[in-house]
Amino acid sequence: MTPAHPTSGKPNRITNLFGTDVPVVLGPFGGVSSVELTAAVSDGGGLGSYGLYGYGADAIRNTAAELKRATSKPFALNLWFPTGDETTSLPQPDFDHYVATLKPYFDELGLPLPQMPDRYLPDYEEQVEATLEAGPAVVSFVFGVPAPELVEEAHRRGIVVVGTATTVAEAIALEAGGVDAVVASGMESGGHRVSFLKPAEESLIGTFALVPQVVDAVSIPVIAAGGIADRRGYAAALALGADAVQVGTAFLATRESAAVPAYRAVLHSPAARETVLTRALSGRLARGIPNRIIADLAEANLAGAVIAPFPAQNWLTGRFRAEAAAQGNTELMSLWAGQATALIRHDSAADVLTELLAGRPVL
Repeated sequence: MTPAHPTSGKPNRITNLFGTDVPVVLGPFGGVSSVELTAAVSDGGGLGSYGLYGYGADAIRNTAAELKRATSKPFALNLWFPTGDETTSLPQPDFDHYVATLKPYFDELGLPLPQMPDRYLPDYEEQVEATLEAGPAVVSFVFGVPAPELVEEAHRRGIVVVGTATTVAEAIALEAGGVDAVVASGMESGGHRVSFLKPAEESLIGTFALVPQVVDAVSIPVIAAGGIADRRGYAAALALGADAVQVGTAFLATRESAAVPAYRAVLHSPAARETVLTRALSGRLARGIPNRIIADLAEANLAGAVIAPFPAQNWLTGRFRAEAAAQGNTELMSLWAGQATALIRHDSAADVLTELLAGRPVL
């Protein structure tokens, strides 16, 4: 059954589940989440989310403590599942080859070449333990179905569990796994494509096609994501049967986000009219605004200079992308953005929320 459209003062399944005032979720960002933005969305009545990609246990505990100081409202913490295809280590000759491919960018930014690390990502089990200990209102996951014991422990602690699907089959698997709600992420979404049952390239379903099929296939609440940046996208998602919307790029472009000013300027520029799907920067498929580094690495790949697998490639390019961001050099950054970026008109979280909620039908 299609859920009732939410209206001011009238809760729906998502607001009841999350304990929020409005059915708007901040998309979690890997690397550019901020306490200020998460708190702003939560204080505005939505569900602020904070992405924990690359965070060790201590960083998770400290971030959660900061969030609890910044807002008394519910918020979500987001984790990436290991999919089993991650590269945990590389032979030294392979690492040296991948570094040599990227050497011109380190040189351009005045950086020394990186040495091979002991590991490319923190221990996942330690991340989970720290996240559950932190006690957010919601824990959300991408790239898979949480283990039954994880869901059980989260529920024991009073934590709502949300999964993310890019296909109907993934949504069905998540419901069977016991999650409380599912994000239906259309191919329009910015950042990484979080497919897990089939390769991302075989799971590129648009939001308009995906959301109503997921609504028909599962009984748990559905959160629409992808291509939603204003009141029209919000209204369309509700018309498709979604209980709520998840919005990323429109919030990323606000002054409260951790995106550097140069990144936010690109999001508000004509360059935002075009996005591409690429594996060049991380080794996994992701959507962003094209720039020189994406074009260079695509050309190098065609010439046989194969990029490193995930997460090694993400770690390697991250060594210079952070410095590029500090220098405001958008040609050597990852400019993750969705296909509705050109619709962005606001630079504060409060204004984005106001714009989205203007799409609520009056009953």
